[in-house]
Amino acid sequence: MAAPLKRCLLRRRDGREQHGVAASCLRELRDKASGILAIDKAREPITLVLAEDGTIVDDEDYFLCLPSNTKFVALAKNEKWSGKSLDSGTAWLSEAADEVDSAAEKWKQLARQLKDDLSNIILMSEEDLQVLIDVPRSDLAEELAQSQTKVQVLQDTLQQVLDRREEERQSRQLLELYLEALKNEESILSKVAGSEIVPKKEMDVVDTGASSTGTSAPTALSNQILAVLKEKPAPELCLDSQDLELVLKEDTQALASALRWDKQKAEALQQACDQELSKRLQQVQTLHSLRSTSKGKKTLPWGDWPSSKRKK
Repeated sequence: MAAPLKRCLLRRRDGREQHGVAASCLRELRDKASGILAIDKAREPITLVLAEDGTIVDDEDYFLCLPSNTKFVALAKNEKWSGKSLDSGTAWLSEAADEVDSAAEKWKQLARQLKDDLSNIILMSEEDLQVLIDVPRSDLAEELAQSQTKVQVLQDTLQQVLDRREEERQSRQLLELYLEALKNEESILSKVAGSEIVPKKEMDVVDTGASSTGTSAPTALSNQILAVLKEKPAPELCLDSQDLELVLKEDTQALASALRWDKQKAEALQQACDQELSKRLQQVQTLHSLRSTSKGKKTLPWGDWPSSKRKK
């Protein structure tokens, strides 16, 4: 019976390009490394070392004990592995690892918030909700110490919350388009009526604040929050509750200057953020009130969640 194939990742000492290889033994991996990495026969024999620390792999049993997708560096004759080569040639590996660690830390932090209090779902941003939805079910179940069935219900609920916000955003967009159409229609009608009464002459046009003064007042909001406010429709639905509070605390004139909006539009944005924050806090208070009436239950009942799937 043939030995099972092991997935491995190969690269040269100073190379950035990584190759996926399947080999059943160390000798086969060396032969494939020679061909794939185009190492001249005169520079053989090839030495395989672990990319993470330079450990020389020359024992078949040790090779078989290594996990799949282990990263190897192929060293030609007289080449030696060095930690410096890791810094210069494989800095992208450490950067990618940092990104993975950061992403893992984020979803685990969000999961701990849900473990403490499920009502935190209401206070999360759309980005946070999507992060938890994308986490593999088994990993999230392990972090929450819950069964995969209950975690599936939880992720369905997160998706429903996300979908509800998207539906609300689309409804607001349609309403804004309708109001804008009415405004344009009234403007056209008023101009037609005015042209019949008023003699033809130059009319002064009042700038409602679309022009910029050229100066921007300082703001405590981060560039990320400002980008969401400026680019997203119904941005209050995208932000978490802490960001909503920051927007509300911001001076209206400073906010308008930072977004290059008129003051009236900035005030409308703050009002929308205030309404969204009040709605979320009211929902949290309602959940806490319901929880307090449940005898012997200090946390929201995981087991009592509805098991119905999200409707498409």
